[in-house]
Amino acid sequence: MSTNRLVYLDNNATTRIAPEVVESMMPCLTDYWGNPSSAYSLAIKPANLIEEARERVARLIGSDKRNIVFTSCGTESNNAAIQGALMANPMKRHVVSTAVEHSANIKFCRHLEKCGYEVTLLPVDLDGAIDFCDLQSAIRQDTAIVSIMWANNETGVLFPIEEIAAICRSNGVLFHTDAVQVAGKLPIDVQGLGVDYLSLSAHKLRAPKGIGLLYIKSGVVFSPYIMGGAQERGLRGGTENVANIVAFGKAAELALSHIEIENKQTRSLRDRLEKGIFQSIAGAVRNGGEPRLPNTSNIGFQGIEAEAALLLLDREGICASSGSACTTGSIEPSHVLQAMGVPAARSKGSLRFSLGIENTEQDVDFLLDKLPAIVERLRGASPEALV
Repeated sequence: MSTNRLVYLDNNATTRIAPEVVESMMPCLTDYWGNPSSAYSLAIKPANLIEEARERVARLIGSDKRNIVFTSCGTESNNAAIQGALMANPMKRHVVSTAVEHSANIKFCRHLEKCGYEVTLLPVDLDGAIDFCDLQSAIRQDTAIVSIMWANNETGVLFPIEEIAAICRSNGVLFHTDAVQVAGKLPIDVQGLGVDYLSLSAHKLRAPKGIGLLYIKSGVVFSPYIMGGAQERGLRGGTENVANIVAFGKAAELALSHIEIENKQTRSLRDRLEKGIFQSIAGAVRNGGEPRLPNTSNIGFQGIEAEAALLLLDREGICASSGSACTTGSIEPSHVLQAMGVPAARSKGSLRFSLGIENTEQDVDFLLDKLPAIVERLRGASPEALV
């Protein structure tokens, strides 16, 4: 690495834990270490802390705390929503999702197909959007659930969740949305959205990895995905991760308090980043249309290999990605960009930059100072260099 500077532009992969969040969870690791499900007094404080955290995360999404089930991560929440709907409706063996979902959905749907279920993955256009007519046509009498992400983790493209929820409701079908990338970036009101299930993951909110939640609308059928004790009102077995739950609650409180400033700040930085790239690098093209998250920019650079660019950026102290962190190391092109119909030459040279509240104009300018030379160097070494 040629610099001691660290420019972190991969906040869609994970976020740095906020100091206030670390402070909030430490007592749970030292003083309040009792099992919250136990009957003695040592269990009272951790049990109360869990409920306080439940109230905080509920406020973040406009929910009643009784609709919050803590899980280990967004992946578990997504799997649990789909599996829970299928198990609660055993006669319905069809699932609808999209071709650009996170691997937590795509791979689970493939698993379901091996188990005899049927899955319809809706196509998207070059902007990354679905056609409502395709959704309406895909829903059948035996459809148990429709699961569509709110914001794509690679492109930041936003799906019209309220309209999708209305279509599902009019057809009597349960609807789940993966809102992992939305929390802290855009306001969430589950009542207004009309969703039946919603997933979040705390480590996208400056909290630790290993804790997430599943919102379950009151009155909606649900069969537990993880069975065991009576924790989480019998909806998710396993001893609660008290420290991480408390951290999630604090992170949710912080996110709610600065959501407007983070939205405005990251959008401004993203626009600065894109303007600089398009002015300094010929042939750079943004992947995905509007509306999209205020912090996310996915740019295709024809004539380069994304992994090589990421290696050279890392040597400069710049962290970015070529898509989802869950697929890093795969030799396959991004399934998201493939589904959108992005040309292969651009897809394999696409980079994702995702900003956060800690980023500054200096971070963006540092990237803009280093990236053009890196792209030029890689294009010069590639037989497919842009002419």
